Amino acid sequence: MAIRMIREENEPILRKISKPVKEITPKITELIEDMLDTMYEANGVGLAAPQVGMLKRIVVIDIGEGPVILINPEIVETRGEQTGNEGCLSVPGKMGVVTRPNYAKVNAVDITGQNITVEGEELMARALCHEIDHLDGILYTDKVEGELMDVETDEEE
Repeated sequence: MAIRMIREENEPILRKISKPVKEITPKITELIEDMLDTMYEANGVGLAAPQVGMLKRIVVIDIGEGPVILINPEIVETRGEQTGNEGCLSVPGKMGVVTRPNYAKVNAVDITGQNITVEGEELMARALCHEIDHLDGILYTDKVEGELMDVETDEEE
């Protein structure tokens, strides 16, 4: 397990479409473990494989309820609307207002190869949509309403 370098918004890989995972190999399992380590180290709530330089359809999310691993995720249903601040590990020090669905339902494969369905509201719905966008080369900055804002970081907390 290792911390991988997070690619930033000016890097072309973040604008490419990721390829489906055909088989869950030891290399894929290692990538997922590294993605989780990298996400936690960076205090993120989600991370997509392109953000660590791999064009694979894999995302990891943890909104504080334990890790969710999604391989070849596909959004199959959304409802409602929420507007709020959003940030991204690939766009450090910035955030912006983005409108997303308030509910999202995703079909995917888990790390054992089983088909799963994940549903989420509010933060989970936002994270699902945000991370799956990464797999199609879309950054949240493409959807920001208004200007990006600088994020205040308080080193004393």
